[in-house]
Amino acid sequence: MFPALADSPGEDQQAVWETPGPAGPALLTLHRASSPPRMTSPLLISLVSCLVAVDQASLIGRCDLAKVLHQEDLDGFEGYSLTDWLCLAFVESDFNITKVNENTDGSFDYGIFQINSHYWCNDYQSHTENNCQVDCQELLSPNLLAIINCAKKIVSGAGGMKNWVKWRLHCAGRPLSYWMTGCHLA
Repeated sequence: MFPALADSPGEDQQAVWETPGPAGPALLTLHRASSPPRMTSPLLISLVSCLVAVDQASLIGRCDLAKVLHQEDLDGFEGYSLTDWLCLAFVESDFNITKVNENTDGSFDYGIFQINSHYWCNDYQSHTENNCQVDCQELLSPNLLAIINCAKKIVSGAGGMKNWVKWRLHCAGRPLSYWMTGCHLA
């Protein structure tokens, strides 16, 4: 057991994790050092806030996505409800519009529905059938129209939403009404 520290490090103390050695696990020790005044803290907080804001700019809220999908007539499209589409977006990308994932076969999955470059879009990097006749980068657009149109094409073909393995594993045949909780489409 490590002894509990009575106080957190003060102005002239710094907490340091020492790396494990032959004698045992890492230890938390306090080192005394004179440190400059903490003028950089507000600057650091501002920088971190900006980075978080930039990172979250690619996320869309569940209810905002529901509104867009409803406006694009996806509720009931090929027999799938908005809750199916919301569940798909969550399990594939965590509602991240700009998510790109590399697959072991060298293809890439793009956007909120993680549409694969081998079959559906052109990434100019790998062999593609480009069945949606779209550049993969367009599937990362915040207006979502390109990815919605491509997803409609996928769902209209053989297999429907079963084309997405994660939808089959996590959404198919399950009660999904909670995905619309608190969302108002009007």
